[in-house]
Amino acid sequence: MRNLAIVFCIALTLTVVGCRDYFMKSDRIVVAECYGNKLYPEDLEGVVPADANKMDSLSRVNDFIDSWIRRQLLIHQAEINLTAEQRDFSKQLQDYNQSLLIYAYETQMIEQYLDTVVSEDEIAAYYEEHKQNFQLRSTMVKVAYVILNDDCKHQKDFKQIMSDRDTLMLPQLDVLASQHAVSSSLDVDNWIRLDDLLRIIPLEIYNTESFLKKNRFVSFGKDKYIYMVRFEDHLLEESLSPIELESDNIRNIILLKRKKELLSQLNVDLYEKAVKEKVFEIY
Repeated sequence: MRNLAIVFCIALTLTVVGCRDYFMKSDRIVVAECYGNKLYPEDLEGVVPADANKMDSLSRVNDFIDSWIRRQLLIHQAEINLTAEQRDFSKQLQDYNQSLLIYAYETQMIEQYLDTVVSEDEIAAYYEEHKQNFQLRSTMVKVAYVILNDDCKHQKDFKQIMSDRDTLMLPQLDVLASQHAVSSSLDVDNWIRLDDLLRIIPLEIYNTESFLKKNRFVSFGKDKYIYMVRFEDHLLEESLSPIELESDNIRNIILLKRKKELLSQLNVDLYEKAVKEKVFEIY
């Protein structure tokens, strides 16, 4: 495919760049040239995907060459219009290179020394200490629902199981849903946003708090479908978010704090070692 791409490049060069002859230097084919800068076939590696057809390959190579030429024109224009001082990025490049070195070193130290195990007790302690930071931005619900075709013959079975206040979800409901439901979600252990539920179930709710307090089970038909929803629990917007929703977030917060402490201690240790070894002087 690489050889084919090179052939395409050469053919396109004749058309796009308008060259009749190829420039040769050290036996290297030049695909395009602009203000003395040359584009070689190896610079086009990866431009053409292995599964590309002929026309798509030609188009991609054409676009790449055109983009390369436009970039060279801009670079040339910048070089002739900027002062030598404006063109000197050595300080910025040095700073950038040093930042990359520090980042690579710190990343290596974190990988080697950071304790990434966060216990449930640590998460619980952080949650208790910072409850004021865990306020819900959306109403959350624990819910099970099924969506049936309006001609489903098992509507009564679904309704009986889902509306029974004295039972949990029964295994037979899962079996029924897999066989007869258009769609279903029967996991009542996880919290989901009420807004996300309403994108699936077209409930009309005018007063969220009142609706959730009064309705444990809802069944209605709309657009040739039957919707059945069972609410297990709810938390209103701006109420305290449960720890199970925040555990991953808390774990990340704790790990971030550990990273900062680790890097801070590494800097202190490094400085103290340098002082003892007298590797620097301040004049």
